[in-house]
Amino acid sequence: MNIAMLLDMAVAGDPDRVAIGRRDSGTTCAELRDTAAGVAAVVRRSGARELVFAGVNGPAFPMMLFGAALAGVPLVPVNYRLSAEALTGLLQHTEKPLVVADEAFAGVFGEAGLDVRTPEALLAQGRAAEPVDGPEGSPDDPAVLLFTSGTTAAPKAAVLRHRHLTSYVLQTVDFASAAPDDAVLAAVPPYHVAGIGSVLSNLYAGRRMVHLGSFEPGAWLDLVRSEGITSAMVVPTMLARVVEHLGGGPADVPTLRALAYGGARMPHTVLEAALRAFPDTGFTNAYGLTETSSTIALLGPDDHRAALSSDDPAVRARLRSAGRMVPGVEGQIRDAAGGVQPPGAPGELWVRGPQVSGEYKGAAALLDGEGWFHTRDLAHFDAEGYLFIEGRADDTIIRGGENIAPAEVEDVLLRHTAVREAAVVGIPDEEWGERIAAFVVTHEGAAVDAETLRAWVRTHLRGSKTPDAVVFRDELPYTPTGKLLRRRLVTTAPDD
Repeated sequence: MNIAMLLDMAVAGDPDRVAIGRRDSGTTCAELRDTAAGVAAVVRRSGARELVFAGVNGPAFPMMLFGAALAGVPLVPVNYRLSAEALTGLLQHTEKPLVVADEAFAGVFGEAGLDVRTPEALLAQGRAAEPVDGPEGSPDDPAVLLFTSGTTAAPKAAVLRHRHLTSYVLQTVDFASAAPDDAVLAAVPPYHVAGIGSVLSNLYAGRRMVHLGSFEPGAWLDLVRSEGITSAMVVPTMLARVVEHLGGGPADVPTLRALAYGGARMPHTVLEAALRAFPDTGFTNAYGLTETSSTIALLGPDDHRAALSSDDPAVRARLRSAGRMVPGVEGQIRDAAGGVQPPGAPGELWVRGPQVSGEYKGAAALLDGEGWFHTRDLAHFDAEGYLFIEGRADDTIIRGGENIAPAEVEDVLLRHTAVREAAVVGIPDEEWGERIAAFVVTHEGAAVDAETLRAWVRTHLRGSKTPDAVVFRDELPYTPTGKLLRRRLVTTAPDD
């Protein structure tokens, strides 16, 4: 099944429903299909083997996603925030690309001698072209190539085939299940797997998509109110900025029924503040990876409220969990020797299911003989099947032979009233192997010193997990999708 079949189903269900844009001037399902078919004609005529997109999220993005599918080539969204040098480097991993880039980024590709045009130009050419029949190819063809963030190593292109993406949608979304007034605010960048999943799942559900190209908390809230947005997806840094913008007051967004978050660890303090600011909104934690075609575990609204109000420590702890595996996806926790761990025991997460790709362009598939993919996330399941992600295996600090998860120390630091953000990393040490360095951003006007925070951690965790150094910063380095750049912190850690 080609992902363009999801669009065909939406057209067959209600061709005149507004799929993208504002209520009074948006693009209908039929218009989206016609434009995508025209874009496919342009792509085929160009002879391109990949359609590269460098730009902000907007109405053009779904048209290019389905246009590429109809043309039988993969869409390759790239991070437009990268430097010119990094963007040029990514081009070495593409094959005969047709590049579509916002005006601000087009020059980089033009200088490389590539066929480049703006989204507006591509859509104008598509609307004037004779639509093509489609889709072409098979479910095993690549639908999307997504570059990993490249924060710790050279970026790799994850291969998401049509069968992976359609499996994700068909297993987790009910067709035409949205109410007539449902609208989703799309603010996640298109080069993030959540941006791809949002287009497919919301179109299939029948939910109107409204785009916010550049995130700003005040503009986000204004658009929710003016367009009657009923659901939205954010990364943790976005939610933190919204909460900070509200300054402890209510969000006042009466139509917003559902708010999903994911892409990185959500600080517990931010989540609790958000639950108070959005008392009538159902929160969902969506955990997934690029290599799994988006979400593989969900912590739903009922779980959030139950955990927040419970006196049972085990139930309350689930507010920090990723929830339970979605239908069609299995999860296992394995130890270093490959043995499957029982509930409560830590290890590394392996997952299996039809939406799991586990494949990079130009490399052998990373699935084991039984189809399991090694996520390299440290995790455990509780007795009821709730999944707890403790961080990346590569981030583990080994101090004097003891394995220490940065997330455990960070969570304690974030419970101090003076701390707004915290990041913990290991730095080389001749005696201990690694020392623990904590980088802290305090709340505005808060006064706290390093020794106070070290003592705070020591009272909550055993002494070996106390930071050797506490470094105060005005801000911490993150990717645009909210992932902490730990390696950048390691290079700036104190020597003693």
